[in-house]
Amino acid sequence: MLLRPGADFQMAKELEAGMLTLGAAFSFMSGLYFRGKLTYAQTFGRRPAPAATLIITPTRGLQKPDTPVTAAILREFAAGEVDVNDGRYRAALERDALALSRRLDAGARVVLLGSVATGKYVDILSPLLGDRLCYPASFIGRGDMSRGGLLLRSAAAGMELEYVAIQAGVRPRGRRPPKLGPRP
Repeated sequence: MLLRPGADFQMAKELEAGMLTLGAAFSFMSGLYFRGKLTYAQTFGRRPAPAATLIITPTRGLQKPDTPVTAAILREFAAGEVDVNDGRYRAALERDALALSRRLDAGARVVLLGSVATGKYVDILSPLLGDRLCYPASFIGRGDMSRGGLLLRSAAAGMELEYVAIQAGVRPRGRRPPKLGPRP
């Protein structure tokens, strides 16, 4: 939709003008879950925002949400695979995670708001970040939409979730929690 020739809605115009950010583009394309992740990360990130919030991309490693994107970059992302066996994805993420690890204070945590049910993030990040890598315990058993709703509600209420450490090869599983109630 964003890349459709002749698209005339606001985001398409921003993309064409070189003013669309990565955070806005991913929020538009991914919907509720990504919007929840971005809102939550920007609400509770400990370093000055947006420096504390980084987005995992298919080909360019970790990027800040305010990074401008072009149609060519979005096509590059669309052609990439978020897969531990994709060399471009893995090399870029390893490069940036290693640099991040070197910049972090000893007691700092890196909160992964992406899926922990597969190894596509954890198996790459954990060896580089060690026990500093954690995720919200309340993610277990929830699907993408439920996680997105949980993150948006938590950010709106100013209530940070509880985090637990995760290591490479671990695939946390659990019972599906009750559905989220209606938003207040």
